[in-house]
Amino acid sequence: MNEGSGRLGELLAEYADVERQLSDPAVHGDATRARTLGRRYAALAPVAAAARELDTARDDLTAARELAGEDPSFAAEADALTVRVDALGTKLRELLLPRDPNDGKDAILEIKAGEGGEESALFAGDLLRMYLRYAERQGWTAEVLDDEPTDLGGRKSVTVALRARGPDRPVYARMKYEGGVHRVQRVPATESQGRIHTSAAGVLVLPEAEEVEVEIDPNDLRVDVFRSSGPGGQSVNTTDSAVRITHLPTGTVVSMQNEKSQLQNREAALRVLRARLLAHAQEQADAAAADARRSQVRTVDRSERVRTYNFPENRISDHRVGFKAYNLDQVLDGALDDVIDALARAETEALLAGSS
Repeated sequence: MNEGSGRLGELLAEYADVERQLSDPAVHGDATRARTLGRRYAALAPVAAAARELDTARDDLTAARELAGEDPSFAAEADALTVRVDALGTKLRELLLPRDPNDGKDAILEIKAGEGGEESALFAGDLLRMYLRYAERQGWTAEVLDDEPTDLGGRKSVTVALRARGPDRPVYARMKYEGGVHRVQRVPATESQGRIHTSAAGVLVLPEAEEVEVEIDPNDLRVDVFRSSGPGGQSVNTTDSAVRITHLPTGTVVSMQNEKSQLQNREAALRVLRARLLAHAQEQADAAAADARRSQVRTVDRSERVRTYNFPENRISDHRVGFKAYNLDQVLDGALDDVIDALARAETEALLAGSS
C-alpha cells in the first residue's frame, strides 16, 4: 500500500472535518454525537500525526542529501533520515490498514461457566476478577449488569458493561480478542486427592451499540417479569423485579435480575439486547464479521479453547498465536497487555500480508 494513496487523503480530509465539527459548541449539546465524533477523532489522530511526521522527515532527508553533495559530513545524517523515513512509512501503512469499525466502541462482556461444574463456576469468577482488574488498569469503568453467583463464590453467568472514560483508551479494540473458550488446569479447592482437573468457561465480547445504531420496535418485544433468585435458588427479594426480554423477530432473549428495580433491570437488558442485535446485523451484512463472531463462543466446550490457564506451571498459553508466558498469577491480577498485544500484532501482520 502506498501511503500517498487516495485512502490517506480521504482519512486526512475526514480528520479535518471531524476536528471542525468538534470545535462547534452546538455539537457538544448532543452527548451521543459528541462522543461518537470524539472516538472517531481519536482513531484518526494517529494517522494525521504519522502523515505529518513522514512529510517532515522526507523534507529533512531531501535537505540533508542536497547538503551532503556540498559537505560529506551530512551523509551520515542523510543515512539516519533514510532509516527514519522507511520506519515512518511502515508505521503509516499499518495505520492505513482497514480496521474493525467497532474498535472505538465500549463493550459488553459476558462470562459463562461451562464444563466442570462448580470448578468451572469458580474459574468464571476468576476471569471476572481478572477483567475487572484489567479494566481498572486501563482506566475504564465497569458496571455489572447481571450476576448469577454460586454458593462457593463462583459465577454461573455474569454480564459486565465496560466503558472508556475518554476516546484515547477504547475498550472493544482491546477486549475483542478475549472472546472464546478459556480452559483452566488446576487442583480444585474441592479436590481431596490433589488431582489436577480441567474445566472451561466461555467469554463473549460485544461492541456496545448506541441507541441510534439499533432501533428497537417495542412491538417486537415480549417482556416478562419474575422474582429474582440468588445462589442455590434462594429468593433475593419479594417483588417481581427481574426482567426477561425476548426480541421476537430474532428470538434473542436477555434476562437481568441484578438490580432491585424492575426499571433498572429493563434498561440493562435493553443495553445488552442492542449489543447482540448490532452484532447479529453485522454478521448478516459482513461475512468477515461472521467469521470473527464464530471464532468466539459456540459451545463452552474444552475442544474449542482459545487460551489455557495452567496453575501448577503458573503458565498462560494463547493457542491462536502460540503465546506462552509463566506469569499466570500476574495475568489473573489484570496484567493482560502482553497477550493482547501479541494478538493485536498478529492481526496487523495478517492484514499487511493481505494488502501486499
